[in-house]
Amino acid sequence: MTIMKKNNKTWFFSFVLFGFLLVFTACDSKEKTNLPPVLTTTNASEITESTAKSGGSITSDGGASITARGVCWSTSTNPTIADGKTSDGNGTGFFTSSITGLTSGTTYNVRAYATNSTGTGYGNAIIFSTPGPVTDIDGNIYQTVNIGTQTWMAGNLKTTKYRTGESISNVTDSTAWSKATFGAWCDYNNDVANGTIYGKLYNWAAVNDLRNITPAGWHIATHAEWTTLVTFLGGESVAAAKLKETGMTHWKSPNTGSTNTSGFSALPGGARDPNGAFGSLGDKAYWWSSTENSSSTGTVWFWYMSYDNTTAHKDYDSKLYGRSVRCVKDN
Repeated sequence: MTIMKKNNKTWFFSFVLFGFLLVFTACDSKEKTNLPPVLTTTNASEITESTAKSGGSITSDGGASITARGVCWSTSTNPTIADGKTSDGNGTGFFTSSITGLTSGTTYNVRAYATNSTGTGYGNAIIFSTPGPVTDIDGNIYQTVNIGTQTWMAGNLKTTKYRTGESISNVTDSTAWSKATFGAWCDYNNDVANGTIYGKLYNWAAVNDLRNITPAGWHIATHAEWTTLVTFLGGESVAAAKLKETGMTHWKSPNTGSTNTSGFSALPGGARDPNGAFGSLGDKAYWWSSTENSSSTGTVWFWYMSYDNTTAHKDYDSKLYGRSVRCVKDN
């Protein structure tokens, strides 16, 4: 009888000890399974000389709550949170990061990061380069922006000279403009202040001159290159919203849908018609392409957008118009 009681007591304590060991082991095992988060890095977009967009997608929190997330960047490989970084909330899933303070003409490495109680996990590294400013022969400086696979000037051309140093004719008289078969430019309403803000208006003879009105390494966009730009931004019906400068400082109200997420900063420089009359300043932006329309003699493709919708329109018309010019970087 005594032996039975002793055995029962021993069994009871063994059972308690075994249970304790199970709980301890389970807790210890759970703690050991916690890992840093698992995530990927989003490709860079909307790249300007000093800013870019990236982000990430966190597919696993590693077994513990995400307390911080964002992207980190450096000119060296494999950046960490000790380098430049953004802070973009917490939790799993997709997030977007706005990178600022970049240097123009510089190559950066970027990785998404996420932190939990165990540590920090990093996404795959991506590489992008910020564009640098460009200067024309008159000394005008233009900011530039990467949009898709293209690099564009972020302002309308202002030069008064060809790349060779020869002057482009400044034609102010309406009758003379209507007869000009040579390269010509003017400011809207012949007002220098307008030219400073919106760039010059050029006839197509200036655009097509072999002496070239663009800075070296740049050219006037073809109709196909404009189409590539608009397609990348979602198509004609929505692209203007992403191209137009925001607000009503230069655009007439309501400047429908403008976000300028592309960084293109389109301005409504208006136009000059073949009779020499000016119109549409603040209402519309018009740009030449360098592509003639083969189905209609004497006409050229151009693109335009308006203050009251989000559409990037294409059309063709007379070479005698005065329109703005945007340049795209040579490949």
